[in-house]
Amino acid sequence: MPSELERQIEHYLGELARRNASPHTLRNYRSDLEEFLQYFSRSDKPAPSDIDLWMLREWLAHLFDQQLEAVSVRRKLAAVRSLFKHMLREGVIAKNPARLLRTPKAPKKLPRVPTAEQTNTLVDSVKDNELDRPFPERDVLIFELLYGCGLRISELTGLDLDDFDSSERWIRVRGKGNKERQVPYGAKAANALQRYLEKRAPNKPGDRALLMNRFGTRLLVRGARGIVKQYASLLSGDSSMHPHTLRHAYATHLLAAGADLRAIQELLGHSQLSTTQKYTQVSLTELMAVYDKAHPKAR
Repeated sequence: MPSELERQIEHYLGELARRNASPHTLRNYRSDLEEFLQYFSRSDKPAPSDIDLWMLREWLAHLFDQQLEAVSVRRKLAAVRSLFKHMLREGVIAKNPARLLRTPKAPKKLPRVPTAEQTNTLVDSVKDNELDRPFPERDVLIFELLYGCGLRISELTGLDLDDFDSSERWIRVRGKGNKERQVPYGAKAANALQRYLEKRAPNKPGDRALLMNRFGTRLLVRGARGIVKQYASLLSGDSSMHPHTLRHAYATHLLAAGADLRAIQELLGHSQLSTTQKYTQVSLTELMAVYDKAHPKAR
């Protein structure tokens, strides 16, 4: 028989699903909350109302004993805080001790961003079909949309055929929380889209997916990641590159070319400007590197 804490976790996850949380968010929250449940199932299986601040601090210390990175601890703590807020709203607990937990500071890591020359060289190499892949037109389109539009990989694989306005060159993109935004695409992406549509097999009835896999169904996130990684590893020798690297490159190169930060925020679908501001740090880091290398007074 499930405990009260287990029932509340399932109820909360169900609410997240009803609020259209992304599959990625649901997967992470389920994993973190199941670990939380496992920790409190080792002894007396306390009811949610019995879990106090000291017990939560012991759980937090347990996470640090596992030598987890601060980023992982912060994510798990966010999931637990959200659960307790939910239980407070539902009247399951009278007060929320989780809000008193201190969030561990995470070291600020700037995203690694290839130069515009490096990125374009990679995309051009994909166009040359040097790897003799079975669906070269699809793969070119993947790179053109990731770098040319700054899409998240889940946004890319979620695109449907009717999300494109070819006359105005806009794409309807469904981002985190199923929020929609419009993103422009350029001539190279338009050409890649046209070549791909001319070559691809027709969709199965009722299927509107843009990107198809070898089985004739929607290309999934895992498959798209593998495509990007394979090209990056074999063409540029960089096995660390992933789809989000191209999103970082999109934003950084726009900023370096003089684009407004708030415009970049809208294009990326960031809800907070502070999330976009990390790209200003990347640009400043690059400028300092140039200064240190080139200016006679730098040393």
